[in-house]
Amino acid sequence: MTTTAPDQTLATLLRIADALERIAPPRRKPADLKAADAFVWQAAGCELVPVPKVNRVGLSLLRGVDRVRDTLAENTERFAKGLPANNVLLWGARGMGKSSLVKAVHADTNQRLAREMLPLKLIEIHREDIESLPALMSQLRNDPHRAIVFCDDLSFDSDDTSYKSLKAVLDGGVEGRPDNVVFYATSNRRHLLPRDMMDNERSTSINPGEAIEEKVSLSDRFGLWLGFHKCSQDEYLEMINGYASHFGLNVAADELRRDALEWSTTRGSRSGRTAWQYIQDLAGRLGKRLEG
Repeated sequence: MTTTAPDQTLATLLRIADALERIAPPRRKPADLKAADAFVWQAAGCELVPVPKVNRVGLSLLRGVDRVRDTLAENTERFAKGLPANNVLLWGARGMGKSSLVKAVHADTNQRLAREMLPLKLIEIHREDIESLPALMSQLRNDPHRAIVFCDDLSFDSDDTSYKSLKAVLDGGVEGRPDNVVFYATSNRRHLLPRDMMDNERSTSINPGEAIEEKVSLSDRFGLWLGFHKCSQDEYLEMINGYASHFGLNVAADELRRDALEWSTTRGSRSGRTAWQYIQDLAGRLGKRLEG
């Protein structure tokens, strides 16, 4: 039996369709925000990966940041309740608990408001994936959950233009930021862009003022600027004592003070990170696990 021309055409089309199906990228899975309270955004596959256990410390263990702690907690609670809230930029000294505070406030808010609302979601986006923010926002826009999109150590290099994507998502563009999303970021720089980049724009632009205004306006998209400064010796020791008491590290007060100060001196800094590193070393020497 001979094959007719229409049959041959149909067979060819079926083979082409089958080949296209094989080489096409897999269909994007819809975000399932019920899977966890925290996620990491994978830009390559446009996928939210659940985080079963978040690396964080309790809110009560973060010392020396009382004012910014209360401000961030209040903003987060308003957002979780569906009230107006701001994007937040936590900026300042390294190791003073900026990212730890975001994670701790997220957990504390969910615990306190568990009976009043759906769980608040924390979604981390890596700095190098900022340009994929519109894709992430499109996945979150129609979800009933509210979400904090969080970027740790956010800054931009001199030849980096991805900051324009962030500006559009935060406050501009046709769609803008979804009502159920707020953006929190930490940075060592208040204006997120290096000074030499801003100076270069000033020197080469026809209208230097407008060029600088564009750069600085990125930080203006954050309604709250929370500053973190280097801690004093007393604040550092308060952190040490708080950790030691919480984890049951039984060391004489004088010995703990002397040992902790020596630890900070050898590292040339006093910060929450330095205090935590000392506590880990102390617990290891005492044969204690840091649990609870």
